[in-house]
Order: sequence, then structure tokens, then C-alpha cells
Amino acid sequence: MPIWSLYDMVHYGHSNQLRQAKARGDYLIVGVHTDSEIAKHKGPPVFTQEERYKMVRAIKWVDEVVEGAPYVTTLETLNKYNCDFCVHGDDITLTVDGKDTYEEVKKSGRYRECKRTQGVSTTDLVGRMLLLTKAHHSNIDSSDYQQHTDNFGTVSISHSPWTGVSQFLQTSQKIIQFASGQEPQPGDTIIYVAGGFDLFHIGHVDFLEAVHKLSEKPYIIVGLHFDQEVNRYKGKNYPIMNVHERTLSVLACRYVSEVVIGAPFAVTKDLLDHFKVDLVCHGKTEIYPDKDGSDPYVEPRRKGILRTVDSGNSLTTDAIVQRIIKNRLLFEARNQKKEAKEIAVIQAMKRQEEEKTKEKAEAVRRTVHNDKLK
Repeated sequence: MPIWSLYDMVHYGHSNQLRQAKARGDYLIVGVHTDSEIAKHKGPPVFTQEERYKMVRAIKWVDEVVEGAPYVTTLETLNKYNCDFCVHGDDITLTVDGKDTYEEVKKSGRYRECKRTQGVSTTDLVGRMLLLTKAHHSNIDSSDYQQHTDNFGTVSISHSPWTGVSQFLQTSQKIIQFASGQEPQPGDTIIYVAGGFDLFHIGHVDFLEAVHKLSEKPYIIVGLHFDQEVNRYKGKNYPIMNVHERTLSVLACRYVSEVVIGAPFAVTKDLLDHFKVDLVCHGKTEIYPDKDGSDPYVEPRRKGILRTVDSGNSLTTDAIVQRIIKNRLLFEARNQKKEAKEIAVIQAMKRQEEEKTKEKAEAVRRTVHNDKLK
């Protein structure tokens, strides 16, 4: 039974690591830190601890959440929750004084490692929100995005491989790993919801949970709009996450059965018939008109299957962005401090490897010298 510690903003990279962690055991316990612990060791958190607790519980590979988990994972913690080992990504996590938070469990042999998802980090997402750049929508180079890299790595001419910006590459295999693979069963209520679901957050989770509770056997299909469509009705430089990233974020949610990638903006008769939709749901947020000014929900309204769902949560993607902008200097300082500590560790590791290489070379030289003397 592994235990996993998750620190800050919950994104599909964390979900992928949790998926890998669950595959290594039978029961996955996730330790989530408090706001004060994150602030002490990393800087201001993006989401509150209560939001993070609920976000982690909504990830479909999670069996149990431990609230207020200690920042440093010890053998005492593993034993307390009857865990055989803990799992973390192949990036390093450091305390405020630069120590590895998993040092003790690594030495005891009760540490396992999984691959970090390239192309996403809390640092990167915070940078996107601060810049609101469109560069993350495509694979093209951008001076804005280069500036983002510079802003969050000005402490050295080098960059940390764990904090620096990299490119996310979607694959069919990754989608398969995240997808449930389950078809609707007889007696299921097929429910369709659509939107951008950008920066998949607790507002989305509460909405999908409320939709899930509408039926004893819900089968929820989420229609995800393409980036260009989201930008048309959201404006500015939204979405923050591109459609590939949003797909994995939504698929990781335990309330979601299927995702339509690049769903049409209007919920048409063809779409309803194709998926045999019983119910179409929308939150209490504004319904944007289609390109021609028409109501995109005219068909489900006509059929009497449109339901407005009040999740009780008014959090929006824009509100999250405003949190980041409000604390811009704090987040920039946080990320630069984080990368500085990581680079220091990398340099120390490099020096150790160089010393080992020198020692091996000296040992070989001495052996050769002694052989000659014989």
C-alpha cells in the first residue's frame, strides 16, 4: 500500500503520477499538505488546503486522502498508515533548508519512483497565468514564452530540469491510460456536459459531482471544446491549458466516463442521437451564444432534457488567474527560490559524480603503476 504526498496546485501531471503509483500497489493513500507547510517550504499555495483535499479525492486512482500530511515523509508516517512504501516522481522535493524530503525512506528501501510528466509543472502553469500567453496552445517558439522561462529561472544561466518549461506531447497511449474504457451499460443515465474545463479545478469537480448525483447509474460524457472555440467565447488568451492537457485533466476525474475531444459548440440533434443522451447539464455560469448568436442549447431545451445544476461553488478559471496576478511578486520569488535550491542540488550531485570519476581514474592509474613495478 503506497502513500503519496501532493503539495500544491493539482494538475494532470500529478494525476499521471498517482496513476503510476496505484499501478504499483493495491491501495493508494495520498498525503496532502496544509497551506502553512507549503508556505513554509515552497511559498504561497495556489489553492487552499480544503480545495486540494477535495481535488485529490476526485482523482479516480486515489483510495484515501490523509489531510495535513507532514512535508517530510518519514518511516513513522509510513508505519502509521500501514504503508509498505511511498511513491514520488523522478524530480526532487526539498525542504526550506534544501534537504531531500524523502531521504529517510530512501535509505530504508521503502521508496519507489515513477516518471514525471514532461511539459507541465505548477511553476509552468503559474507562469502561463501571469503572462496569459498563447504560446502554450501550439508548438511554436515564442518570445513571450521565452520570457516566461527567464522570469522563473533568473537565478542561474542553467535551468532546473524539474522547474524549467518543457513541451507536453500528447499520445494515444496516454489517453488510453487515463480513459476508463467502459461503455454505457443498460440502465445507465447518459448525461452530457460541455465546456472548456480550463485549469481543471474544484469548481469543475463540484459541478461534475453534483451532476453525478442526479442518477443512480450516471454515465457522464464531457464535451471539450477546441482551444480556438474556447478563445472565441472566453477571450483574452484563454484557455491556459491546451485541449490535450484539458483532456487528461478531465479524464482523471472519477465522475467522468468519457470525453469528446473537440466537441461542437452547439449541442445538436446529431450529437444527442449519436451518444443516446438522456440528460444535458449546464452550471449556473453564463451560457455563451454560438458564432451566429444562436443558443447552443436550443435542441436539448426543445426536447426538455436540459438541466441547470447548482454545484454551490462559484469558483472560475478567471478567479484562479486573479489569485495568481494578485500575488505575482510572491509567486515569482517562490519559483526562483525553488529553482535555486534545485540547481544547488544538481550541482552538488555533479560534483559528487566528478569526484567518483576522479577516484576511479586514480585507482586505475595506481593499479597500472603497481603492475609495472611487478
